[in-house]
Amino acid sequence: MPADSDSFDYNAALHACALGDEQALKRIYLQDSKRLLGVALRIVRQRHLAEDVLHDAFVNIWNKAVSFDATRGEGRGWIYSVVRHQALNMLRDRDREVYADEEAIDNMQQQNEELIVDQFELNANLGQLQDCLSHLDSAKRNSILCAYVDGCSHSEIAQRLNAPLGSVKAWVKRGLAALRECMG
Repeated sequence: MPADSDSFDYNAALHACALGDEQALKRIYLQDSKRLLGVALRIVRQRHLAEDVLHDAFVNIWNKAVSFDATRGEGRGWIYSVVRHQALNMLRDRDREVYADEEAIDNMQQQNEELIVDQFELNANLGQLQDCLSHLDSAKRNSILCAYVDGCSHSEIAQRLNAPLGSVKAWVKRGLAALRECMG
């Protein structure tokens, strides 16, 4: 039977919990569990959630009793704040949860499968492009790579390759035509 809350020594019970006295935790539970459940219930608004909060809060009380400092406040207030914080944390965590129906899950799976297929096709196309590039002569291949990979203008390519501007333009034009034909 719970003792009168005026005569119950919360500070001593928390100190005993910090020393590993399981009976002290039981005394706190018997003393205030109904009121603590009420605190949790007012915050989370569902009995089963409030019961989960109370359970987790008592685990925290047990684990963190060593951090209780009687010079900073009363044990009873510390216990109630643990329950309150646990309930608020549960609300925050539940707000972050995303619920998906079966149709949404199916759509996500289909999109993932399409991405895998797209990635496969991209890799296959890159392999084919690399093969086609390897069949070009070095002047055409280097001109195309400078233009499309490095973003160089025709005049910059001419400087890099130490070649006439007209030749570079022709190499790019003929090289692209050869790539289009090869990629088919």
